[in-house]
Amino acid sequence: MILVIDDDIAVRTSLQLLLKSKGYEVEGTGGPEEALRFIKNQNPDLIILDLNFSISTTGEEGMNLLQQIKKTAAAVPVILITGWGSIALAVQGMKLGADDFINKPWDNGHLLQSVKTLLDLRRQTAVNRTRKQLDKEYNFKHIIGEDPQMLQILETIGRVAGTDASILIMGESGTGKELIAEAVHQNSRRQSKPFIKVNLGGVSTSLFESEMFGHVRGAFTDARFDRAGRFEMANKGTIFLDEIGDLDAGSQVKLLRVLQDRTYEVLGSSRTKTVDVRVVCATNKNLANMVSSNTFREDLLYRINLITVILPSLRERPKDIPLLVEFFMNNLKQIYNRPELTVSKSAMKWLQQLPLPGNIRQLKNLVERSILVSSRNVLEIDDFKLQLELSPQKSNAQWPGVGTITLEEMEIEMIKRAMAFHKNRVSKAAPALGLTRSALYRRLDKFEIPYDEAED
Repeated sequence: MILVIDDDIAVRTSLQLLLKSKGYEVEGTGGPEEALRFIKNQNPDLIILDLNFSISTTGEEGMNLLQQIKKTAAAVPVILITGWGSIALAVQGMKLGADDFINKPWDNGHLLQSVKTLLDLRRQTAVNRTRKQLDKEYNFKHIIGEDPQMLQILETIGRVAGTDASILIMGESGTGKELIAEAVHQNSRRQSKPFIKVNLGGVSTSLFESEMFGHVRGAFTDARFDRAGRFEMANKGTIFLDEIGDLDAGSQVKLLRVLQDRTYEVLGSSRTKTVDVRVVCATNKNLANMVSSNTFREDLLYRINLITVILPSLRERPKDIPLLVEFFMNNLKQIYNRPELTVSKSAMKWLQQLPLPGNIRQLKNLVERSILVSSRNVLEIDDFKLQLELSPQKSNAQWPGVGTITLEEMEIEMIKRAMAFHKNRVSKAAPALGLTRSALYRRLDKFEIPYDEAED
């Protein structure tokens, strides 16, 4: 049962009729005291709460009632609704435990979608299941792992996939955030509709509106044709906003509007379009810290993280490494026509000890490079160790402070390091430094750095 709390009988009646037309059982109350009595006696499944019950438009009355509701029925989802909405008010409500914030006049479709999503989530119950049990119910064929942390994540996304809840996927680079986003889509009611991926880190500020909302011919100098934006392409489906932590402040505001109202304007057109889309976001950054440092909008964070999934790094689930290696090997056997390929037990144990800061992406790259270079059918530790040493490594070295070293001194030091690393082989050190062999020879002579021509 849904409880509508609003002192305006016209609004209350309108909401009740709308919800009843969709088969919901609905009751209404006009004030805080009556509402609290009803909640205590009836325990509703969801509450739609107006924020003002007098001539005041501050929302303070509604916020006070929200706090009392959460003390009485903490698990009941609450949708705040007001004709005097503001970003600050929305953020305050979310902090106090509200699940959504909708402005009057509301869009019926958006309101009904929010109601359905919150009710679906409330009815879901978590059950710890094995990977086999999860695979019988959901489509997780592209996700490899049996670690308890991963099983809990698969359980969560399986349960929420059928709703339209916004999902924020967090984790280090290479942990499989895109695969999780795809799994959400594949297990949802929208699976036959588009799944549109957008790497926000690669969208410049000047092109954000054109890329996301589209443009009409003549909207700017090079706009020779009409172009559909990503949100229009994703309509009725799912849009995956990767690297959302890289979005600049101006673009965050534009994104917030479409997520909040489900409306946008095509660049160069004054006509407002509506969109029906499931939003899944991902980032490897700590958005809470970014909110504290004022580099990410708090109201946008509340819009995208109704459900938050935090993916563990590969070093936190080492038992899954053999499963991943076996999966990669089976694929690469076919690609490179080497059916006898396998990994020795000692090599597999060695792989499980690696920190692998690049996570699954780095592991896959390491396995493939080792297969390409080694002529053996049984890959040993040395095969992987050689390729790991040749892999690009993240450096924790700090740049020297300004004034502590000259450019020439830094150049000399880098040349010496490169020569030492490549055992005085100019043919190897030169490309590592981005130089031709002749250019490196000139610098070696100029800086009087010894080298052995015979070694090259």
